[in-house]
Amino acid sequence: MNQEPNNTASRTALWRALHVQIDAPPSILKDEIGLQLIAPQAGWQERPDMKFTKRLRASIVARARFIEDLASQQIENGACQYVILGSGLDSFAQRNPDLASKIQLFEIDQPETLIWKQKRLIERGFGIPEYLHFVPVNFEVSSWWEALLTSGFDITKRTFVACTGVSLYLTKETIAKTLKLIAGLAKGSTLAMTFYLPFDMLDEQDKPMQDIANKGAQEAGTPFVSFFTPQEIVKMGFDAGFKEVRTSSTRDMETLYFKDRTDNLMPASGEIFLLAST
Repeated sequence: MNQEPNNTASRTALWRALHVQIDAPPSILKDEIGLQLIAPQAGWQERPDMKFTKRLRASIVARARFIEDLASQQIENGACQYVILGSGLDSFAQRNPDLASKIQLFEIDQPETLIWKQKRLIERGFGIPEYLHFVPVNFEVSSWWEALLTSGFDITKRTFVACTGVSLYLTKETIAKTLKLIAGLAKGSTLAMTFYLPFDMLDEQDKPMQDIANKGAQEAGTPFVSFFTPQEIVKMGFDAGFKEVRTSSTRDMETLYFKDRTDNLMPASGEIFLLAST
């Protein structure tokens, strides 16, 4: 078996593939690229983090589809660049070459994850197109912004920035600095970033799983440090300098992607999107 990238990147990619394999059609998102890259041992679907996390799987699939819909819309409306901050095993470039080839796409993540991903993309025959740029950054000691600027990124061009599953691990000060940098991008640029609600704002059925996740993150040395109410998220967006700011909730995801499903698949309640434009 191939050595996998970090647990979070691997798990979210496998959840996307598991959705295609076991949830009722139509799939909210068809993405089995990460599964092909990871090539896990037989029986991976029975792992506890796969088998007992249906609502988390639904959330991951919904947010991936939501980001993909936004990215497609932004590119069609004139965005020249797409930045994925904390890209993990994102596969937009592999699954949407017609769209991706219209822009410059920058994937930012830890060096070990991106090195592994590049190697596996080549081994599995996907290759690395000229418009796909990997930007390795050790977030604890280096500036992702400086690394991006030295990777061919053009600050004068309209950009779509996506950042999912990252804010939990960042201090509020770091998040504020990140928002301010993105708010300084070219006019018409847009950010979609996920945040996490405080524990007492979760649906009751999601609290036990969140407890487990909190303990697991603490034991792994990557504790969750930042949670926000919707009002705090909106204020941070305006304080950073964005001209337009709104949030999109789990309820919005349910309306967009789950209302006609026959398998009782519903997303967990903890995640909320900040949608902000310059």
